[in-house]
Amino acid sequence: MAVAEESEKLTPERPPVCSVCIANYNGRDVIDACINSVINQDCGYPFEIIIHDDASTDESADYIAAHYPQLKLIRSDRNVGYCISNNRMAAQAWGRYLLLLNNDATLYPDALRALHTKATRESGPVILTLPQYNAETGTLVDRGLRLDPFLNPVPNLDPTRTEVSSVHGACLWVPSGLWHEIGGFPEWFHMLAEDLYLCCEARLRGAKVMVTPRSGYRHRIGYSIGGGKVQGTHLATTFRRRALSERNKTFVMTICYPSPILWLMLPLHMLLLLTEGLLLSAIRLDSRILSGIYIFALRGVFAHRRQLREHRRAVQRRRTITRLAFFETFNPLPHKLIMLWRYGLPRIRESP
Repeated sequence: MAVAEESEKLTPERPPVCSVCIANYNGRDVIDACINSVINQDCGYPFEIIIHDDASTDESADYIAAHYPQLKLIRSDRNVGYCISNNRMAAQAWGRYLLLLNNDATLYPDALRALHTKATRESGPVILTLPQYNAETGTLVDRGLRLDPFLNPVPNLDPTRTEVSSVHGACLWVPSGLWHEIGGFPEWFHMLAEDLYLCCEARLRGAKVMVTPRSGYRHRIGYSIGGGKVQGTHLATTFRRRALSERNKTFVMTICYPSPILWLMLPLHMLLLLTEGLLLSAIRLDSRILSGIYIFALRGVFAHRRQLREHRRAVQRRRTITRLAFFETFNPLPHKLIMLWRYGLPRIRESP
């Protein structure tokens, strides 16, 4: 069964099994493929589709309303970012599970079935994703993510490893109960690394983060915010993506790393960020790299210090696993060094 028929109206008393939440901003060119990949799912249970349009300027919202009237559309009168978009959809969702899906992602036909099967076979709450494939080339990108000690994502390509550290928010399945217990995405993150935060806090609570062994989704990586992928033989990114990523990863480390590991890692992490910024700025002869990315990230930590302190206290009080267990799915080697060896210095351009 796909989206419930009009004769089978979904209600809070008769909820769907899954609520597919699609965050859309200026996705007119990709939204048809995304929505239709969900509508055409062969999963055997009812689900709903919720779309949040984040004040698009390409008439996306009007197009969705006209062509998909059966879907629940939330229109924002101003651009609020990815975190608030998903929190709004989750607040209106009736499903036992949520599937957060990017507008530039398309599901394999059996994706919802594979996710539900895996979720119901686990004994406790679990955050899931599917194997991710590059929409342009069809090549496998990852089977979820491991993390290095500085919270840089390391693609998992091992088909035998199903438990991972984190998953992409482009395709993230989570029990709605766990989502609401955690409180969704911190809205002051705005965008990027909010998925990392959700997975890290879930693991601190004893939940697993896993990838399904089959099915998958295709993703136009970098479509929404630019960068974040290898182009040719170099890693391409943007000032905005890199700045928000470095800042928000530092947020997650500050909130989620158990003491006393945090007091060792956080000063080292900040020193390495500053060193990286100085070196990249000197090599590229561009002072904006230091100021626009690395100083921005460090200033962000200082500016949000009260929120971080309060959030950390709440998260650490709820921790149910040991300090070392949190790092069991981590890779020991710094991933940036591996990327530097493979692709050289990243190419950083203005945001699209």
